[in-house]
Amino acid sequence: MKLWGGRFSKDVDDRVNDFNSSISFDGRMYREDIEGSIAHATMLGECGIISTEEAIALCAELSHLLKEIENGTVELTADAEDIHMNIETLLTQRLGDAGKRLHTARSRNDQVALDIRLYLRGQIVEIRGLVLKLEQVLVNKASQHLRTIMPGYTHLQRAQPTTLAHYLLAYAQMFRRDVTRLEDCLERMDEMPLGAGALCGTTYPIDRKRTAQLLGFSAVTANSMDSVSDRDFVIELASDISLIMMHLSRFSEEIILWCSSEFGFLELDDAYATGSSIMPQKKNPDVAELVRGKTGRVYGDLMALLTVMKGLPLAYNKDMQEDKEAIFDAVDTVKISLEVFTAMLDTCRVREERMRASVSAGHLNATDCADYLVRKGLPFRDAYRVVGGLIRLCGEKGTDLEHLTLDQYRMASPLFDEDIYQAIDPAVCVNERRSEGGPAPESTQKQIEILRAFLEERKETL
Repeated sequence: MKLWGGRFSKDVDDRVNDFNSSISFDGRMYREDIEGSIAHATMLGECGIISTEEAIALCAELSHLLKEIENGTVELTADAEDIHMNIETLLTQRLGDAGKRLHTARSRNDQVALDIRLYLRGQIVEIRGLVLKLEQVLVNKASQHLRTIMPGYTHLQRAQPTTLAHYLLAYAQMFRRDVTRLEDCLERMDEMPLGAGALCGTTYPIDRKRTAQLLGFSAVTANSMDSVSDRDFVIELASDISLIMMHLSRFSEEIILWCSSEFGFLELDDAYATGSSIMPQKKNPDVAELVRGKTGRVYGDLMALLTVMKGLPLAYNKDMQEDKEAIFDAVDTVKISLEVFTAMLDTCRVREERMRASVSAGHLNATDCADYLVRKGLPFRDAYRVVGGLIRLCGEKGTDLEHLTLDQYRMASPLFDEDIYQAIDPAVCVNERRSEGGPAPESTQKQIEILRAFLEERKETL
């Protein structure tokens, strides 16, 4: 008979039992369930709701049970339905009436709300640490390539010369925002729901703030109905994870292109690439491709959570059991993706000569050529048209701006002089872009220093 089966006259159908059971996935929250129960038992004892002796016995047996689960000497079963009933059943078998008293002044509704917050709180810290490690790799690599010139793109067309440092720091900014989003999510998650009961609290004289203190929460949830029906924090985390995966996916697309023969900007370490079963020459960027593919999977987790919650009336509904598999999958996916992506990026080889060679083709210095004329007094729109004509001439002659003769330049505008060749040198084009946030080495160095300060503030998680 189920622990909740007092008003039922027959056992649950085996198919319903299997359908209803969640131990296969919520079993991973055993530590959080036990920690919550220890805090609850402690509070009940301190408030005189159960005896001090019973509270001590419960806490001791719960601690013992935690060790047994971790060393594999206790098996969690589907017969007990979920992690909460598994723990309570084991305690009742061992402690009798004292085990039964643990559930005084709480419901599985507020219990699961607590467990998922505790679990995700720990996972956010782990994910944040992994993002910070990636950020560290980006900063280190950028500092090594302040002067590694490469093409910058718009519409996937070569646009202007930039540096690899500038490129990497763009992604570093994305992941920096991801870190702060995770921190915001963690702050909003820092409220303790236990004591809300099924939906209307309890008549027992409990001390919710004491339970929150024992569990390391800074506050208790303000409304008992919201306490058990709220999964905003789950959805918020899934959204934050989706953004991390989106950033990883964009970067992966970049790496996949850069590793192709057409680009040839990067070469992955053999430990983070795979081969073909039929073509011996292939070296495939499978890690980047899998990250790109798994991003859609995480988006699906977010959409599943939003869909589950979109029509639920207050307060708790069994639909909410579906929150765990989705968020657990999103958490697991982003963690492994961050781990392998960071290692792949850290060990890749940059082919600087290919990057530099690509800058010479495609007239990436055209804007700088126009700016040269602007500095000579020509309005930008007029300068734009002059350079457009020069680009057309380059196409007719099969050459580029760097190899046009001075006479050809002067035919387009008498403002051109010999210093045009220095002005359109790709290194000069990059070095002159000193505006805040730009690719000039002194500008990118400032960006690196800001990011290093950001990392230093959070060094305890690296």
